Amino acid sequence: MLCSPQDTLCLKHQEYPSLIKYMGSKSKIMTFVLNGINEVYDGRPICDLFAGSGSLAGAIGQQASVFSNDIQAYSGILADTYNRTFKDSGTPSAKELVSLAGAIVESRPRKVRADYSKPMTLTEFNMLENEQQSLIDKKFSYYWHLFAKNYSGTWWSYEQCLWIDALREVAEGFKERPIYPAILSSLMFAMAYASQGTGHYAQYRDAKTDSSFRDILTYRRRSISQYFQRKYDDVLSYVPDQPTQIVHKTTALDFKECLSNFEGGTVYADPPYCFVHYSRFYHALETLVLYDFPKLQVQKGSVVKGRYREERHQSPFCIKSKVRGAFKDLFEGVEKSQSSLVLSYSNTGMISLDELLRIGRETMSARKIEVLTTDHQHMTMGRREDRQRSVKEGLLLAYV
Repeated sequence: MLCSPQDTLCLKHQEYPSLIKYMGSKSKIMTFVLNGINEVYDGRPICDLFAGSGSLAGAIGQQASVFSNDIQAYSGILADTYNRTFKDSGTPSAKELVSLAGAIVESRPRKVRADYSKPMTLTEFNMLENEQQSLIDKKFSYYWHLFAKNYSGTWWSYEQCLWIDALREVAEGFKERPIYPAILSSLMFAMAYASQGTGHYAQYRDAKTDSSFRDILTYRRRSISQYFQRKYDDVLSYVPDQPTQIVHKTTALDFKECLSNFEGGTVYADPPYCFVHYSRFYHALETLVLYDFPKLQVQKGSVVKGRYREERHQSPFCIKSKVRGAFKDLFEGVEKSQSSLVLSYSNTGMISLDELLRIGRETMSARKIEVLTTDHQHMTMGRREDRQRSVKEGLLLAYV
């Protein structure tokens, strides 16, 4: 649907800063998504039911009221950065934040000494990695040590984890300020681009060959503070100098509870497509935001390599025996809220687009339902040969 200058209800794709690497992000096909939303949008709030990286909030938050929901707490921080963050007279600069964090890092007693700028062999590198990984069994004498203890020598080095903890401590001092989400989001960005993994946190890579050793070493040498500062400056240039007059909300609810609380408008739903749970891929971001020292998943007496939170959300959309019922619940919730629906799904999902359409027509029999499709290169977050897959992306539209 093309927007005309006279159409006040037509939402246009606005530029927004990228905050994290996110599997299945709709940022590259946002125009297609907005074409679908514009077909049914009536001016009432838009509920982004599975907000993920918050890209919809970034794309249209300056034009429409967006209620961003996701069961994962980090998603709300990302959405708030786009729509509820603003600068005030006390907003710190990137240099000020890095300076505060740097003083914290310097004050910490060092448990490991690692200099990745010096030449080393593969064997020496792995000995150093193992020494850092063993910190998970050590005791720390200060509170802000979660990443240094649990994640040193995994996706990040001990030094990088010291900076993650320090910047998280600094962020806490601004928790009641409007800039708080921007600080945390900038730290999430730094974590993503300094991580030796593939962009998610399902499992870190091991240096088994000289080639993988050299590649991982590249990321070990990256500076958390530099990536943080770069993104924070980027976000500061994006956020306004005063709060927006448009009402935005963020919630961390199960999708059924969110729909039961939504008073009507347009629901945009982008549920998980496959059997892997997002709580497995982005648990480290959840831990960063909550900073709740979670119990880590144990198998055969040892912490599993992924160092996952013991209690992770398991989406019914990722479980073959539950996915059909989950879609039925979603359609019924949209009906009860008297909303229109735009649902993203692909031909590589847990169920086929044809079956999804059938469930929709059975559950929302009084609605007009149509499907729009486009070809898309889906980002899998793989390292090399499996980085992208060609998929047919579909939008199911349901409206009165």
